[in-house]
Amino acid sequence: MADEHSRMYGLEYPSPELPSGEEQSITLVVALEGYADAGQAVAGAARHLLAALDNRLVASFNLDELIDYRSRRPTTTLDRSSVTDVEDISLELHVLRDTKGTPFLLLTGPEPDLKWNSFIDAVAGLAEKFHVTQTVCLYAAPMTVPHTRPLVVTAHGNSAELVGDAVRFPGQIAVPGAAALQLERHLGRKGKKVAGFTAHVPHYVAASPYPEAMRKLLERVAQAGQLELPLLALSKDEQRVAEQLAEQTADSLEIQQVVGALERQYDEEVAKYRQMGALPESGSAEQIPSSEEIGDEFERFLAALDEGRGGKSEDGKGGEAGPGEPDGGQNEGDGNPEDSGDADGGDDDDQR
Repeated sequence: MADEHSRMYGLEYPSPELPSGEEQSITLVVALEGYADAGQAVAGAARHLLAALDNRLVASFNLDELIDYRSRRPTTTLDRSSVTDVEDISLELHVLRDTKGTPFLLLTGPEPDLKWNSFIDAVAGLAEKFHVTQTVCLYAAPMTVPHTRPLVVTAHGNSAELVGDAVRFPGQIAVPGAAALQLERHLGRKGKKVAGFTAHVPHYVAASPYPEAMRKLLERVAQAGQLELPLLALSKDEQRVAEQLAEQTADSLEIQQVVGALERQYDEEVAKYRQMGALPESGSAEQIPSSEEIGDEFERFLAALDEGRGGKSEDGKGGEAGPGEPDGGQNEGDGNPEDSGDADGGDDDDQR
């Protein structure tokens, strides 16, 4: 097993010294790209943490062992008939310190295509080595919800302490598997505390960065890990995107009709759950979708990703163009709900 791990990743030297679990809780944040990353919320949240906080590389995974490059072809640049650049793809474990100096770990990069069991064993071994006491996994799913209502973050996990006051998944749900989900099961079976948080992103802005989803995921990370994270830049990006969407909505009767229909559906669901006593009368209203709705949206989103994996890395920009988005990508912050139906579409990013 040690030999398998040596092929799977390389450790930086010297390794950072982290407190033992008895001295201080150490949180591992798992933010893998490519599975459920609507609005690029997972990748954007990870980028924001690395840009905003002091950090140090701990381990680099060997992508030749884990990635099928034919399904995740790196973007290659040709200039004056010569190949001048190839996109760098990395799957890494970093140690970061929040604004108080509290250390935590961040695993970020593309979800492996291959050797999931070996990868999960390796991550669990690193978690043991660096005294991880709890693990938080991040996801983002496209849902038929309007951008004009509070963004929902649902939670699952084996620790009420980590899940906190987040809305839990109702009943039983079946979704396509993921390396992060299997890591949750593996760690849970070893008696470790784990939780997963899923941001519900409006489906018509799912193809471009959506900073509200990034911010709300990181708020859950901060609460679960008792961390202080700088989120002001994301809040500013969020406000800019909201203004852009408001302008686009005001300029189009068709967009107004689509958003209005989603608002009515959202409000009806909130009223229903309040009657059931599942939601308080005060505070932000959050729609709780059914298990079937969540599963169906995951299936459609992943199918769209699979269709587009031949040309771009799996960051939500591949595949068919979403509403308001020309083929081949979308400029930052140009999300548009027009012609939305049940498609996936786009919005904006972060820094410190």
